[in-house]
Amino acid sequence: MSGWRPDHETRRSQETDNLPGLYIHIPFCLRKCAYCGFYSITDRSLIPAFLPALRREIDIYRGWTASFDTLYIGGGTPSVLHEEDLEALIADIRIAFTITADAEITVEVNPADITESLLASLRRSGVNRLSIGIQSFDDGSLALLGRRHTALQAISAVQRVRDAGFENIGLDLIYGLPCSCGHDAASCPQEQHDVATYPSWLSTLNTAIGMNPDHISCYQLTLEEGTPLAQKCDRGEVVLPEESVLADFFCNTSKFLEENGYHHYEVSNFARPGRESRHNRKYWNHVPYLGLGPAAHSFSGRERRWNRSSVEAYIGDLESGREPVESRETLSDEQLGLEALFLGFRTRRGICLETFRSRSGQDLLAEKREMVERLTREGLVEIRDGFLRPTRAGMAVADSLALI
Repeated sequence: MSGWRPDHETRRSQETDNLPGLYIHIPFCLRKCAYCGFYSITDRSLIPAFLPALRREIDIYRGWTASFDTLYIGGGTPSVLHEEDLEALIADIRIAFTITADAEITVEVNPADITESLLASLRRSGVNRLSIGIQSFDDGSLALLGRRHTALQAISAVQRVRDAGFENIGLDLIYGLPCSCGHDAASCPQEQHDVATYPSWLSTLNTAIGMNPDHISCYQLTLEEGTPLAQKCDRGEVVLPEESVLADFFCNTSKFLEENGYHHYEVSNFARPGRESRHNRKYWNHVPYLGLGPAAHSFSGRERRWNRSSVEAYIGDLESGREPVESRETLSDEQLGLEALFLGFRTRRGICLETFRSRSGQDLLAEKREMVERLTREGLVEIRDGFLRPTRAGMAVADSLALI
């Protein structure tokens, strides 16, 4: 059994219902999307060896904490597992760990995998939240991204999920895509491209809210080096929106969704009241979490560690009785303070000034007064109810705010 545990301060925080979260990484996909930089592989022949290895890692961390109140199974594409394998895995997780009765249990699913049989299996397992990887309701954009579903399949999938009785549904969307007109950079000028992309995004948003999801994640496309889409961009075959246009996308998206009843509670995330992702909030609030599976990250409250980004190495380590940890780091008080700023400015809630002072020993208003006053004048932050909060414009440049 691992001797690594949440730190003492974190254990005390459990008394305030701030329990750690559990993340399980399923690193398999039927095919890699053209933009994806997350660790996953398409060789599903390794699944029969991977699942026993994952159970060995689960056994290592029995007793890591008294209980978890969120379980998030992501990837990769967890829904490529056979239904009986996924159901058995969740059952084994419940045996190894105490999952609270009111836990949020999320599984990521691809629209192309959603069947009545899969949904029934997930319901039997106690899954109460689905995160559906839609990305777009435009078939041209879906083809460009290398997704394996169509817009009609996505719409049908969401309806099936509702019909199956799931009451907490999240949709993942991507904006700032290359133009899907089929023209290369030479025949699609930047101005024409920028004008053409927003109506497609607005159409996707309208389709999304028309299905009344509880949660919408809107991620700006990030080109990961070496991915097929990044290579197309390097060759000039596709045109990306300019930074000023992306800033407009961000602010217009925030305004549109908030006008339609979604609270913009984190840079990329919107939710109906009470439907924020409890699991993801742990990351932003510096609450400990345990990550199992290849490339999964964990945080104890002081130490961060991450597993090897190789299914074969992961399996080999666990078959040999070793933890599959790639590396780890222990954060200093200064690093924890910087992270608290970085993460806090990503959320509409912002940074509790008193909590930050007690944990870091730093009084932001006293020591950074000139900078805070300048950011306030520029409309990027505000002070309200003891919190230093980013405005909508501030959230658009959240990473820069952390440098105060």
